[in-house]
Amino acid sequence: SSGINAEWPLRPGKNFSIGGDIQPKRDLRRFVRWPKYIRLQRQRRTLYQRLKVPPSINQFTMTVDKSLATNIFKLLKKYQPESSAEKKERLRNMAAAGKTESTKKPMVVKYGLNHVTGLIEKKKAQLVIIAHDVDPIELVVWLPALCRKMNIPYCIVKGKSRLGRVV
Repeated sequence: SSGINAEWPLRPGKNFSIGGDIQPKRDLRRFVRWPKYIRLQRQRRTLYQRLKVPPSINQFTMTVDKSLATNIFKLLKKYQPESSAEKKERLRNMAAAGKTESTKKPMVVKYGLNHVTGLIEKKKAQLVIIAHDVDPIELVVWLPALCRKMNIPYCIVKGKSRLGRVV
């Protein structure tokens, strides 16, 4: 035997110099300059994986499922506050009818952190809906504990923008 293995024949190597073979495609995603918001969300995710997150903050990762959230937002749409144009129209109709005092106030969604907190403390709130992505989280991190203390049902939904569209 001359030292050459017949089972594994030698293949000629590729020549990547000028005029030679085309270089193989490489994955360059790691070297891309990503937009700042993408870098931030990736850094946040790795931080959450590496750190032990306190339970009060971790509860905001456990949101209601999509079908329940859809039903909640359908319900909220029925109790949407009236716009300024609708209010003006209602008052015009009331004035045309000759009524001075208004009838019973319509039930509408209440919003705003201070207002909702007051309603919870007075036990007037019937359901509290909290967004999962409030920044800074310290603004609402105590709200579920207050709701539990006052025996008021609450839920955490994905998207403060979606919640903001209701009001």
